[in-house]
Amino acid sequence: MAELLLEILSEEIPARMQAGAAEALYRLVAEGLKKNGLAFDAARAYVTPRRLTLVVEGLPAAAPDVSEERRGPRVGAPDQAMAGFLASTGLSLEQLEKRDTGKGEFWFALIERKGRATPEVAKEAIEAAMAEFPWPKSQRWGANAVRWVRPIQSILCLFDGAVVPVAFGPVTAGDTTAGHRFLAPARFAVKDFADYAARLAAAKVVLDPLERRHAIRKQAEEAAVREGLQVRADDGLLAEVTGLVEWPNVLVGTIDDRFMAVPSEVLITSMRSHQKYFSLLRADGSLAPRFLVVSNMEGEGAAIVAGNQRVLRARLSDAAFFWETDRKHSLQSRLPKLYERTFYASLGTLADKVERIQTLVSELPFLSLEEKGAALTAATLCKADLSSEMVGEFPELQGIMGRYYALNDGLPAVVADAVAEHYSPAGPSDRCPTAPVSVAVALADRIDSLVGFFAIDEKPTGSKDPFALRRAALGVIRLVVENGLRLPLRPLFASALAQYLKQGHPAVAARSGDGGAMPDLLDFFADRLKVALKEKGVRHDLIDAVLSLGHEDDLVRLLARVDALGAFLGSDDGANLLVAYRRAANIVRIEEKKDGTAHAGPADPAVLREPEEKALFAALAEVRPAAAAALEGERFAEAMAALAGLRRPVDAFFDKVTVNAEEGNLRANRLKLLAEIGAAMGAVADFSKVEG
Repeated sequence: MAELLLEILSEEIPARMQAGAAEALYRLVAEGLKKNGLAFDAARAYVTPRRLTLVVEGLPAAAPDVSEERRGPRVGAPDQAMAGFLASTGLSLEQLEKRDTGKGEFWFALIERKGRATPEVAKEAIEAAMAEFPWPKSQRWGANAVRWVRPIQSILCLFDGAVVPVAFGPVTAGDTTAGHRFLAPARFAVKDFADYAARLAAAKVVLDPLERRHAIRKQAEEAAVREGLQVRADDGLLAEVTGLVEWPNVLVGTIDDRFMAVPSEVLITSMRSHQKYFSLLRADGSLAPRFLVVSNMEGEGAAIVAGNQRVLRARLSDAAFFWETDRKHSLQSRLPKLYERTFYASLGTLADKVERIQTLVSELPFLSLEEKGAALTAATLCKADLSSEMVGEFPELQGIMGRYYALNDGLPAVVADAVAEHYSPAGPSDRCPTAPVSVAVALADRIDSLVGFFAIDEKPTGSKDPFALRRAALGVIRLVVENGLRLPLRPLFASALAQYLKQGHPAVAARSGDGGAMPDLLDFFADRLKVALKEKGVRHDLIDAVLSLGHEDDLVRLLARVDALGAFLGSDDGANLLVAYRRAANIVRIEEKKDGTAHAGPADPAVLREPEEKALFAALAEVRPAAAAALEGERFAEAMAALAGLRRPVDAFFDKVTVNAEEGNLRANRLKLLAEIGAAMGAVADFSKVEG
């Protein structure tokens, strides 16, 4: 067994593409080897900013020999059919075997294929993989017809220590590579992966991305401790920087004091977005006037830090200028600019959206009169910072800067916080607003977007969700559920749709005849609710059982019903009653199909004969109004407890009573009694949706 080693050395690979590239190289080459009968023990792919590496271990010297038997035409078939079969097998007629299959005599060919040498198969698999490599973006370089993410400098390919002459465009593989671009640029030959990894490490290249990541984290934490500070956690930046350096060296720089008056979010975003610097925090969580830069060089640390501080000074000067300039204009004065900014081509401008948000906020029932006034102010100003210089430079600061500018304008903190928080929660791990004013604006913004895009049939499809509507729906669910809001969704959706129609958007009006796709939106929310609750361990079938009742759009009430249903089914009475329900439902369904008529209640008490059916009739008469009263009062556990009273009468009925009695009227009455069991339980939940 031998080893295959491949390295593709190129100009810098964008950090965002590296992980996918390593996975694609592994997959494509492995598939090419396996397709040709070459099994292997293990394979690993590595990536640095300049190289893609794959090592495959446990490969045989050649693919195994293959024997294939093929049945040909019937003996005596036309010459043309025989000629075609012989051409496809590469055999002569004398090499064929004649056999009687029981359905006549046929010609058979036994084809023996010698397994190809592994280097030949590997060359073919690697070249095919490189030709079809799925780079998100690629380029040609020079006069070459082939494409790669960046110009390729060299290819190293060895099998069992010997060069595999892989060729791609103008480059043919050899046994040499190069180390760090600046610290060890000389080329050197390698024998195998162990030699390759060791010599790369000596040439200032950390091949494994995980090792580079751990090295950066460790150095950053040690540097922060030396400064008496802590590193601001940023896994996304850590992953990106890991893809920018081959030999990480973490250095500490200083932020000029004159910039510390600029909001910390601005400084952090500027350093992160433009310079890929890590921020350092004091013990109280405030931003310290220090930053970490991950250099791809070693030595000359003071010069590197000085250069980065000089660049950062220019960046932060721009940010400080934006900060000072923006504060000279109130948020209110920026509102006319919203008429110039399109929300979406078929859904009007941002000014239109703000108007719709205002109306929705005014209709939310959980706000006090004072809170409603603050919410309307926040709704009016929530998008105004989009026209500021700072948000134009750093769009990710939308809302955050709106809060600062609102406070600068002298607005109440509750309004400023709502301007910032109406974009939250942005994801499952993001904090959910709890202040009523913030919750109101956040809800109105999301509901407006959801209704608008569904109304013009721009719904998520498959994995595509260009307008982040799944995230918006989950945001609505979290806002409602985590704040315990009694907020039926149907009236809100209808109000939002009415606002679009009032503004006269043609694309919405064209579909208003079918309710603006509101049924689809409710189904969409049901699916999102299942996703949200699945992560909390709530069974999706219980949600279906409640949603199937068809009238529940109060999420808090729905979850209370689901919780009560889960507790009920987890009890002995609930589990046994579910079995009895299914038995009753199956009998009624089968007999109705046989009779061609429905056996709907109520049962006639005068026809009841056996004590057990009389007891079941009495129990149903007691349980149904008790459960209905409990449901009306939203005492769902009490409604389930009322249902539990059916267990023993139902068990006794099935033990002692023959449903399909010979007397027709007695049989029909008993079937009605069984149907009433389903009707009584169906008022609480659709038990046919419960699994298990």
